[in-house]
Amino acid sequence: MHASIVESIRPAGMTRRQFIKSVIAAGAVSSSGLLFSGPAGAGPKASPRVVERLLTLDVNGQRRRVDVLPQETLAQTLRHKLGLTGLKVGCDRGECGACTVLVDAVPQYACSLLTQSVRGKSILTIEGLARPDGKLHPLQQGVLDEQGFQCGYCAPGFLMATLGFLAVNPHPNRQELAHGVSGNLCRCQDYDKILTGLMRGAEYMRKE
Repeated sequence: MHASIVESIRPAGMTRRQFIKSVIAAGAVSSSGLLFSGPAGAGPKASPRVVERLLTLDVNGQRRRVDVLPQETLAQTLRHKLGLTGLKVGCDRGECGACTVLVDAVPQYACSLLTQSVRGKSILTIEGLARPDGKLHPLQQGVLDEQGFQCGYCAPGFLMATLGFLAVNPHPNRQELAHGVSGNLCRCQDYDKILTGLMRGAEYMRKE
């Protein structure tokens, strides 16, 4: 500590050595920035950017207000805070596709997206497919008619991935559709029936 600074702030009756020891004992060393604050007039350092936690999300055509942590994934927000449990989490690392949703009509793994990154975008989950009167979406109906899934855990992801693919290719053949949903895995491995159901659903969509 510079001698002139010490002398200017040392209480009367206390030696220089005693004063320095008291400063150290009080932990004032960590506050030395208050004494050595740089050029006169220099303001405090800018604080890190604060991430807004209270967001408004566009989910299934509705605006939903939700408190979101900076590191929170879209899958966590949709399932645990908005109650949209039709979305399933399988691997939770962007490999199985069970959590697939549409973000601005593009299939995305919700477990690999931070909720903060989808502000201002349109999110569609499996709950948003059925009609307002409760009638199933043609894609859902096609899968149901063909009994396309065994346990059904992976079904929401397959349906959402198919919906996104059909927006790009509404008339796929079986091989093209298989490629279009290849990012989704079925642990029951009943892919033949799944594709049959999805193809039926695509047919129903074209008839609408």
